[in-house]
Amino acid sequence: MTKKTTTDIGNEGEELACAYLESKGWRILERNYFFEKSEVDIVAYDDTAIVFIEVKMRSSDKFGKPEEFVSEVKVEHVFKAAEAWMYERKMEGSPMRFDVIGILNEKGKAPAFNHIEDAFR
Repeated sequence: MTKKTTTDIGNEGEELACAYLESKGWRILERNYFFEKSEVDIVAYDDTAIVFIEVKMRSSDKFGKPEEFVSEVKVEHVFKAAEAWMYERKMEGSPMRFDVIGILNEKGKAPAFNHIEDAFR
């Protein structure tokens, strides 16, 4: 059995997060949007705003909750990518916010989601 790479784990977490958001009626607009060295995992719309979402998934909370692994540097990168995404689509000034979805995906259990809306400004 091949060990999963961090990219594999990241993609799995994003797939789970997209399914979770779509089950709530959200529209997924884009995944893995890059601008220069900045990236945002998911861009979605929830009928009120464009939402830029950082996803963190862990198989255990032994070292902390998944959402606690969003660093200040990552937040800066998400802001930069979001600004570029809005500019490219001529949507500056439209309502937007930044969410974090932490997923605890323990072996043998259903994934547990912690969706933090408006997680950072």
